[in-house]
Amino acid sequence: MTHLDAGTQADVARPGTGSTTPASGLTSAEVAERVARGQVNDVPVRSSRSLTDIVRANVFTRFNAIIGVLWVIMLAVAPIQDSLFGFVILANTGIGIVQEWRAKKTLDSLALIGEARPTVRRDGTATEVSTSEIVLDDLIEIGPGDKIVVDGVCVETDMLEIDESLLTGEADPVVKRPGDQVLSGSFVVAGGGAFQATKVGREAYAAQLAEEASRFTLVHSELRSGISTILKYVTWMMIPTAIGLIVSQLVVKDNELKDSIARTVGGIVPMVPEGLVLLTSIAFAIGVIRLGRKQCLVQELPAIEGLARVDTVCLDKTGTLTEGGMDVAELRVFEGFEEPYVHRVLGALGASDPRPNASLQAIIDRFPSDGGWRCTEALPFSSARKYSGAVLEEDGDRGESVTWLLGAPDVLLPARHPALNDTDRLNRQGLRVLLLARTDRALTAADVAEGVRPAALVVLEQRLRPDAADTLRYFEEQNVRAKVISGDNAVSVGAVAAKLGLEGRTVDARRLPADRDEMAEALDEATVFGRVTPQQKRNMVGALQSHGHTVAMTGDGVNDVLALKDADIGVAMGSGSEATRAVAQIVLLNNSFATLPSVVAEGRRVIGNITRVATLFLVKTVYSVLLAILVVCSQVEYPFLPRHLTLLSTLTIGVPAFFLALAPNRERARPHFVRRVMRYAVPGGALAALATFATYLLARSHYSGEGALEAETSAATLTLFLISIWVLAVIARPYTWWRIALVAAMAGAFLLVLAVPWLQEFFALRLVGMTLPWIAVGVAVVAAVALEFLWKWVDRRFPA
Repeated sequence: MTHLDAGTQADVARPGTGSTTPASGLTSAEVAERVARGQVNDVPVRSSRSLTDIVRANVFTRFNAIIGVLWVIMLAVAPIQDSLFGFVILANTGIGIVQEWRAKKTLDSLALIGEARPTVRRDGTATEVSTSEIVLDDLIEIGPGDKIVVDGVCVETDMLEIDESLLTGEADPVVKRPGDQVLSGSFVVAGGGAFQATKVGREAYAAQLAEEASRFTLVHSELRSGISTILKYVTWMMIPTAIGLIVSQLVVKDNELKDSIARTVGGIVPMVPEGLVLLTSIAFAIGVIRLGRKQCLVQELPAIEGLARVDTVCLDKTGTLTEGGMDVAELRVFEGFEEPYVHRVLGALGASDPRPNASLQAIIDRFPSDGGWRCTEALPFSSARKYSGAVLEEDGDRGESVTWLLGAPDVLLPARHPALNDTDRLNRQGLRVLLLARTDRALTAADVAEGVRPAALVVLEQRLRPDAADTLRYFEEQNVRAKVISGDNAVSVGAVAAKLGLEGRTVDARRLPADRDEMAEALDEATVFGRVTPQQKRNMVGALQSHGHTVAMTGDGVNDVLALKDADIGVAMGSGSEATRAVAQIVLLNNSFATLPSVVAEGRRVIGNITRVATLFLVKTVYSVLLAILVVCSQVEYPFLPRHLTLLSTLTIGVPAFFLALAPNRERARPHFVRRVMRYAVPGGALAALATFATYLLARSHYSGEGALEAETSAATLTLFLISIWVLAVIARPYTWWRIALVAAMAGAFLLVLAVPWLQEFFALRLVGMTLPWIAVGVAVVAAVALEFLWKWVDRRFPA
């Protein structure tokens, strides 16, 4: 098919304005004119929230509003010591904003590196520009793997096939001809051409698609949704309990108003797990920063969490296990053809494709075109067809036109053809083999591949990634199954996998059953799959998911897009096609497969550590609510002032939780976050509340006279601290030197408060006598032993 080139003066209709645009593209003056009119594709592709959104999300929260009101009240009626919780919230919020801002800057810089840069034709020259610099009526060149970034109409087509499945759900590529419409969000699977932009900016469909594809988001996260569920129930528990406490302290008890208010606030504040959301955000943000340093762009934040939950990873061979480039290792010419002649054919075939894939590029490098033959018609390579072709007009007196095909031997040749024996032997060595064949049929005929005459076997040697074997070994150690899914010959793919130490049965995907359940069973039994079509890749991902597997898919070519989009986690190589980068949640900008273990490790660190610290926060919430209920039912003063619980929260939750949330953690992520947290938080909080209240009642019966309330509070505080520090010690397991040092430092800090007179006065803590303090210690020890037995019983009765 003949197409216009940049040098011709043929005009095409200009859909945006009703005038015409030459095939050389817009002039610089026309571009400037459109920029001045605002006809620019200026929709920002955001990789993260804006600074305003970050501040709003961290400051204007439900619990910050509750704490803020209580803080203002305490500033008015009580000493500054009882208002410390408000300053802690301010510090926490500030830390959260700074960390997410750092994560935003990391994401923005990485997104800029990985940004698609379409080729536009201006002043007769093809130039790469950023997506945001495209203007109305720009002439945009496209080829295999390119994403359509704005809406337009085809001007030039050269066997152009576009996949619109991401828009319409229709899997079959659509052949485009001049005048046909193209929609942003689709991508080129074969051929090439150019189209003219008819809708840019917010008018184009890409305005919504691109923004959603690259946004730093917190949706579809089990961790985040689990925490939201917990906070919802906490809110419902807080409201009636807080009302009962207010009535109890202000109405039923005849106390001084300011002291009653202080103790009421002291009962309400610890019910709020205010640091839990903050620490979750910080853990995710720091994960993004750490991965960013390794050139890993996380386009959707839950991808860090999601990859940690993956139990099956589907790998495309080319570009993932092997490097993109290839080398021609051997050329085997069949009888009836001469080697110099075959060299010329291969050179002309290479010149016929303006955007060669890795295989054809290796042929071009080995057999450059001498320019003597002319290509009159071309059929670009397609993953569905498994071959490409061209009609070459040979030089000489006759000027004979011959149709040539280049592709998979087992697709172009009949099943029992002798040449397939050689192909099979080469494939067993891990080599890739292409067949050059001649046919008398028309290139566009449906049966063009039937009855071909083989001319030569082109043997290609693939370059294995040096880090692929170690990465596969890591997944095996972590009980993550690897499945190699490739469009190449099954035997060849199996040989490559074997070289990398990946064991398992090899299957030709053409023999896979179509039924989803049967396909899933076949996938469970085998490891390597060859001759997989793009639609089959998608079906295989769906079959695995239907059997309860969490699936990650890696790839770099257009044939991987559908599977990447359907997988739980899509991982694209930075050098891959624009389409794969657009639909993937994670982009490895350095093209290093070895980065994946780092992503898995970050996800496991986040999930495992947030589960730990969530238990700490919710134990506090449970014992605070139960203590308030016990106080209301017993009609006694609430045992604590805000300063006491601020001290306890800081030493047993706030400071240690920060370190625990950022510590290494290789434990495999498990589902049911809410259930796993609550099965420890409820019994732990209940025991802490009962033991603390028991000590408080004993102290009330023991002490009398002036200073009795302070002594009672101090004894109850001692019991609650000891139980809380024991909960921290249990949560910190398995022990390392720094975890032991952390728990010891928190205990030492509390002893320091009890030992230094001005700190005693500041926190209103004074242990009176010897009897009650030792009773408080004894009650805490009994509660700690009971807690150990109770949690072991919970583990047996309610396994995670």
